[in-house]
Amino acid sequence: MDYLGTHQHLAVDLEVRVAENGGLRIRSGEQRFYEGSVGFRFPLLFSGVADVCEWYDDAAQCFRISVSAENRRWGKLFGYEGSFQCEWQQVKPGEVPAEILPRRVEARE
Repeated sequence: MDYLGTHQHLAVDLEVRVAENGGLRIRSGEQRFYEGSVGFRFPLLFSGVADVCEWYDDAAQCFRISVSAENRRWGKLFGYEGSFQCEWQQVKPGEVPAEILPRRVEARE
């Protein structure tokens, strides 16, 4: 699950699996909107399904990403491909920096 938006109002189910290239393939699923006591399924008619693939490119020595978001009715909403580097940092349990924790936690089944 991922919480999206500046106030993390949209909770999105994620399906994660191994991609054909050995990387991670992440596909978005059902979406729910939350604000206080208000919560409802967000219809995909007004949103899109994201398909993301991230992998490490040994030849280029960097991570690669490919993203596509589509709506059944309107077609492709956006997409991009790129590369990035990351810096690994070891974090002990209970010492996760507050800036990377979710802003909100919603009760779920």
